[in-house]
Amino acid sequence: MKKIKIILVAGARPNFMKIAPLMHEFKKHSNILPYLVHTGQHYDEIMSKLFFKQLQIPEPDINLEVGSASHAIQTARIMERFEPVCLTQKPDLVLVVGDVNSTVACTLVASKLNIKTCHYEAGLRSWDRSMPEEINRLVTDSITDLFFTTSKDADENLVKEGVSRESIHMVGNLMIDSLVKYLELSENLEFNFKTLDKKIIKIGKDFHSGKFGIMTFHRPSNVDNKVDLEKLVNIWCNTSKRIPLIFPIHPRTLKNIKKFKFYEKMKQYPNLFLTEPIGYFEFINLLKNSAFVLTDSGGIQEEATYLNIPCLTVRENTERPVTIWEGTNQLVKGGDIKNNVLDIINGIWKQGNIPKNWDGYTAKRVVSILLETYF
Repeated sequence: MKKIKIILVAGARPNFMKIAPLMHEFKKHSNILPYLVHTGQHYDEIMSKLFFKQLQIPEPDINLEVGSASHAIQTARIMERFEPVCLTQKPDLVLVVGDVNSTVACTLVASKLNIKTCHYEAGLRSWDRSMPEEINRLVTDSITDLFFTTSKDADENLVKEGVSRESIHMVGNLMIDSLVKYLELSENLEFNFKTLDKKIIKIGKDFHSGKFGIMTFHRPSNVDNKVDLEKLVNIWCNTSKRIPLIFPIHPRTLKNIKKFKFYEKMKQYPNLFLTEPIGYFEFINLLKNSAFVLTDSGGIQEEATYLNIPCLTVRENTERPVTIWEGTNQLVKGGDIKNNVLDIINGIWKQGNIPKNWDGYTAKRVVSILLETYF
């Protein structure tokens, strides 16, 4: 029987929810030989291991352990360490996901070695080249052979860039595959959250469903500049006067909050709960039970849309406009957040729809297309 060897690349935490359904589906096909590469771009070892355990992802075949660095240095490290893997393993295909440095670095290596490449989440565009992720998307899609997309707008973006429609497949959303698979399990588990000041809080006891908001912020455009971060800190503090806010805080954000001396101010607001980063089960449990999410993340826009949770995205643009057109997402600026939150508290928010193929069967469609294409 002919077999196909596929190197699957994961680098940062958002990638893990996308590769998990693929690894589970690959197991069902004896003619697919998966080889999992963890680049180590997400360098929080404890959180990485927790996500792998919760999502039932097998141990990586290799961890490149590139760690944190500037975009250029990190991308170069990944390329330097990924090339020997390709030369040794001789894969038929390299499959990358998302838009992180690992995505573009591994695609470049494979392409230069004349190895076929496939990009899941192809065609997403924010049209903002000041975002490193946008550069990664553009470069990756310019040299990829096979394109898996999450929405029709991504298809059209690729066609406008010269990609043939025969190479584009609108398969759906792998993150929703993971959400569908683990949502019920997360709902049946009890979670205690420890705040940074060591207070224990419990959903259902300390916080009732629909009576709190959650926040995630990590983008440099929001948290690296003192003036911009101070505006956000004031918004977070003032919003917490109206509704409790739970904030699993990204290490980058916490570092800057302390650097700019905002941490002590935030501690003075009793309804603003800062916690350490949390696992996947814990987060989707929080999201499912929240009144809204205030974020600058990409993937959370999709998860909130599927769960019909209002999502306020504090960015100038989004590469996931389907979450606005069809979902519960809305782009907001600082001055709008107060009124938006009041609307949500008062039950005034749009009811979203779940986009096409966001149904939990995306991995099945991906594998089916791979088998049709390479067998």
